[in-house]
Amino acid sequence: MQTFERLVAEASAVPLRGWDFSWLRGRASGSDPSWSYAERAAALLPGRAALLDIDTGGGEMLAALGPRPPVTIATEGWEPNVAVARERLGPLGVDVRHAPDADLPVPAGAVDLVLNRHGRLDAGEVARVLRPGGDLLTQQVGAEDCAELNAALGAPPPYGRAWSADVAAAALTAAGLTVTDVREERPELVFHDIGALVYQLRAVPWQVRDFTVTRYEPALRRIDERIRGEGAFAVRTHRFLVQARVL
Repeated sequence: MQTFERLVAEASAVPLRGWDFSWLRGRASGSDPSWSYAERAAALLPGRAALLDIDTGGGEMLAALGPRPPVTIATEGWEPNVAVARERLGPLGVDVRHAPDADLPVPAGAVDLVLNRHGRLDAGEVARVLRPGGDLLTQQVGAEDCAELNAALGAPPPYGRAWSADVAAAALTAAGLTVTDVREERPELVFHDIGALVYQLRAVPWQVRDFTVTRYEPALRRIDERIRGEGAFAVRTHRFLVQARVL
């Protein structure tokens, strides 16, 4: 295995573009939830007139779905990703809109399907933009996501509030939607070298909001020693899925 310094320098130099985690192939591994978000999203597409994909990232998931409805809108909150999403989705006829806060730049009752994979979920806004008979499918990252990583680094928890399937389902119900399916799991994520962990923390900056290699170097070196001794460093992710409908 390469030195700590070499692995960290390599991971720190990789450009970040959209939600592309292909650099981690062979360096990190993990299991997906038992459900397939992509398959469930694809099954909801036929017959829809208008789709909204919230926090589309670089448009990777939405570009792979099809055929899309005649009107397809994607929002993205992180400004660097907006250009990436427009480059990928614009040729496919998708209208990509910058949405830096929870308010969705979409008129009331404008869509009959809302997709949201790992994006912000404001139940009131979802209820506002969905027309009667419209559906929501969301997969969320729960508040306990990779909690062992924060603990190993001596960093604060990534989320300041409870966020779970029960919390999300209750908020959607209170906003007037009927929840039709709820699932929640904690698949494993395994890092095989310290560079993979550094890349993950760069790509997901809200995991450790004050992360820099310099600030967390002592803890990173301890994890690096653990990986070299045990072969890997494993944590648990936290994923949940909720499907709901406006009756």
